[in-house]
Amino acid sequence: EELDEEEYEETKKETLEQLSEFNDSLKKIMTGNMTLVDELSGMQLAIQAAISQAFKTPEVIRLFAKKQPGQLRTRLAEMDRDVMVGKLSRDVYTQQKMEILTALRKLGEKLTSEDETFLTENATATLSQFEKVTANLG
Repeated sequence: EELDEEEYEETKKETLEQLSEFNDSLKKIMTGNMTLVDELSGMQLAIQAAISQAFKTPEVIRLFAKKQPGQLRTRLAEMDRDVMVGKLSRDVYTQQKMEILTALRKLGEKLTSEDETFLTENATATLSQFEKVTANLG
């Protein structure tokens, strides 16, 4: 069943509110129980990404939450191929590549100088906000 624009916006708003509440709960849990910190940190970063709407691609959010840098790099290689053969528009490619490179960086992966340059040249306010928010998580 397709949602009309109003239903979509309402559902989106409710989901973001729920994610925000869940994020607050995770913060409380993390301050008291150190045995869960590693598992919860990944979930919290993914939730904050969704809340800040830095990542618009569900697949990137999923791979980021599961801490799967190898699959993120595979997705990036597929996108490189798709944009060359015209299966993927340059705008979508740029947005998704930014999301993947930002996720890889936040997962502690080493980026090439070309990737770092791409990030710098295409930085958006939303991704910059995500970088600042997640930097405080330590």
